[in-house]
Amino acid sequence: QVQVAESGGGSVQPGESLRLSCAVSGLPLNHLTIGWFRQAPGKVREGLSCISGLEIRPDYSDSVKGRFAMSRESSKNMVHLQMTNLKPEDAAVYFCAMSQGFRRNCLVDSAMEYWGKGTLVTVSS
Repeated sequence: QVQVAESGGGSVQPGESLRLSCAVSGLPLNHLTIGWFRQAPGKVREGLSCISGLEIRPDYSDSVKGRFAMSRESSKNMVHLQMTNLKPEDAAVYFCAMSQGFRRNCLVDSAMEYWGKGTLVTVSS
């Protein structure tokens, strides 16, 4: 059974940090493409970071590059998204998603086959 489940969302103040986690079951991470996406009200879903197979460095969108960091914890079949210096515009529902095998461009919805339900992040004073 292939499943994806995010956790770690919450409410923070601007400038603070938050760590999201994604548990993946059913397949080992080195066989997968995994990514983080977000969607704010009235906005399209945006790809933030993703990594495919045995690649070492994740890809990042320009909007979060330098502030967000994606990492793999292969022994637990988990990935994380460390978010720092959060801004009000970062408020959104954050999704973890995955697909089998390699994807050349993994920052788009079509690259993913399985999606978590999302975890809400709010950023306000």
